Amino acid sequence: MSGPLEGIRIVELAGIGPGPFAAMMFADHGAEVITVHRPGAPLNPRDPLNRSRLTVAADLKNKDDLEMVRDLINSADGLIEAFRPGVLERLDLAPGNLIQSNPKLVIGRMTGWGQNGPIAQTAGHDINYIAISGALHAFGRAGEKPTPPVNTVGDFGGGAMMLVFAMTAALLKAEKTGTGEIIDCSMVEGSSLLMSTVWAFQETYGWEMERGKNLLDSGAPFYDTYETLDGEHIAIGALEQEFFHILMTELGLADDPCMNDHLNQKHWPRLSELFTDIFRTKTQSEWCKSLEGIDACFAPILSIKQAVEHPQNSARSAFISVNGVMQPAPSPRYQNAPLQKPKQPKPF
Repeated sequence: MSGPLEGIRIVELAGIGPGPFAAMMFADHGAEVITVHRPGAPLNPRDPLNRSRLTVAADLKNKDDLEMVRDLINSADGLIEAFRPGVLERLDLAPGNLIQSNPKLVIGRMTGWGQNGPIAQTAGHDINYIAISGALHAFGRAGEKPTPPVNTVGDFGGGAMMLVFAMTAALLKAEKTGTGEIIDCSMVEGSSLLMSTVWAFQETYGWEMERGKNLLDSGAPFYDTYETLDGEHIAIGALEQEFFHILMTELGLADDPCMNDHLNQKHWPRLSELFTDIFRTKTQSEWCKSLEGIDACFAPILSIKQAVEHPQNSARSAFISVNGVMQPAPSPRYQNAPLQKPKQPKPF
């Protein structure tokens, strides 16, 4: 077997960012993914987001090409499209008509704002979508402006991963009932869902709207990053008291007055200064020798290139080379349906 989705066919109408990532996830987990791209714009074989695809060129404004794409969709279990609302309909590929021809078809429609609403037709990118979801407001340090978390929260987390989950759920339903589905996946709504912890904290422990004042947003000194002697950085996440005790003991601070009161915010400014000074006394590798492998909730902060060499990642082959291009391996893993190594895209 090549993964639990073996036997599933997904057609992807080529787009950027979250669309290819969603298609990559399906392909990684065993589905046959056929990507329809514009003539003259073949998929870059060195781009990890394009891996394990079959590709076909088609001009969706050409009658013959459009008919060929319809035939492909009629043979598919799922369709991924990430155009602006209404584009699919103007291309004479209206979802209702597609499902009429292929009743079990699952159509995943991914947009930033959603299929409707006052700004649904306007342009945007990840940073804009997470801006109005409440997510971007939470990223950044106290007294500083919000910091975009690359495009992981809107495009990939709130968009592609939500779409893959919804499509997989709908594929299960279609298998049982014979009835397809049309999915409206909004990156605004997906990224807001990823902020569920903050919504929960707001109701249970309290969450200050000011950035950098809370337990998980760099407000707490025992859940933060620190510079080391060699200009590198480390991450500390000793939230629970038992792990905080281990960290403090290893740092020679077992007698500190906050040892059994670390959640009390009155200690945080002093403890932050203390940690900042202590962690600057050794290099990153020296701190790894002291704190890795024990329950201090410690890790070195690595670049994507450095991450490949970390012993934990190396032991699990978390990164692989595909045609000379290093990239993350398919994940998660299955005991009874091992995933095949990705391949570069090839013509359908």
